[in-house]
Amino acid sequence: MSESNAYAEAGVNIHAADTAIELMRGWIEKSRRPEVIGGLGGFAGLFDASALTRYQRPLLATSTDGVGTKVAIAQAMDIHDTIGFDLVGMVVDDLVVCGAEPLFMTDYIATGRVEPEKIAAIVKGIAEGCVLAGCALIGGETAEHPGLLAPHEYDVAGATTGVVEADKLLGPGRVRPGDVVIAMEASGLHSNGYSLVRHVLLATAGLPLEGHVDELGRTLGEELLEPTRIYAKACLDLADRTRTHAMSHVTGGGLAANLERVLPVELSATVDRATWTPQPIFDLVRRVGAVPQPDLEMTLNCGVGMVALTEPDDVDTAIAVLAEHGIRSWVAGEVAPATGRGGAVELVGQHPGW
Repeated sequence: MSESNAYAEAGVNIHAADTAIELMRGWIEKSRRPEVIGGLGGFAGLFDASALTRYQRPLLATSTDGVGTKVAIAQAMDIHDTIGFDLVGMVVDDLVVCGAEPLFMTDYIATGRVEPEKIAAIVKGIAEGCVLAGCALIGGETAEHPGLLAPHEYDVAGATTGVVEADKLLGPGRVRPGDVVIAMEASGLHSNGYSLVRHVLLATAGLPLEGHVDELGRTLGEELLEPTRIYAKACLDLADRTRTHAMSHVTGGGLAANLERVLPVELSATVDRATWTPQPIFDLVRRVGAVPQPDLEMTLNCGVGMVALTEPDDVDTAIAVLAEHGIRSWVAGEVAPATGRGGAVELVGQHPGW
């Protein structure tokens, strides 16, 4: 028995992996930036760092993440070309909150069995997400794990690297009393809290993914696969055109916990729930699962995917800039000196209709 045949007997198909690479080649090329050196197939992705010479003091930023159990929905529906958008959004939007421009990204896909068309569909979504974020997909890895994952199962992870000029770095050190909390609308659940959502809607309530839900205006599966919004280009434009001092990507932990991460200890923030109505999917999870609001807000984004802390005189400009990028935003609160626990966020009021 040849070595390749022996490996195939063990469950690893090298030829299928080669086919997947050929199928994804065109999509990866679409995300190419001029600084990328070489093509697909090397051991490492290469990026021409001489592009950083235009910076006075360049700071490199990096972020890594996955998409959690949202992959279970993609697998159940056999739709794989949107999960890549989620992966890109989760990593580049963590990066951009400090003002860093995402330069390049790498991905990792682990699967029980390499199915070339499925892998290519996943990478297609990643590459298209990179185009929206303005970064290049310069490398990745597809690993076959028979015996660890079922043949149809897979998981994805990614990492991105970006750069920001040192004197333009955003964060707690810039935040001031009176800064306005500008909320940016989420596209839906994004990629956090799917263990709760699946438990409530699928396991407990038994709602079918293919079933139409009137209040959602589409099937439950279509709603749950709505891709994570990618804010990177909009947020970079916002930082360039306004006096925005900090931004927060609302992911695991919810709005309050993530906003606290960019507040200095001497300040606090108040966010008024009455300023927005979360999309129907959040109310569906709340009602069907009888989920207490504090638990919901600690798990899901509840309709706000990104927050900016901006000087009050620039609020109108900020909202206009975000609208140019197709992102609805609104004033949701304000930063003030802390009177109790420093760096805290208080959610007040109630969402309309809740």
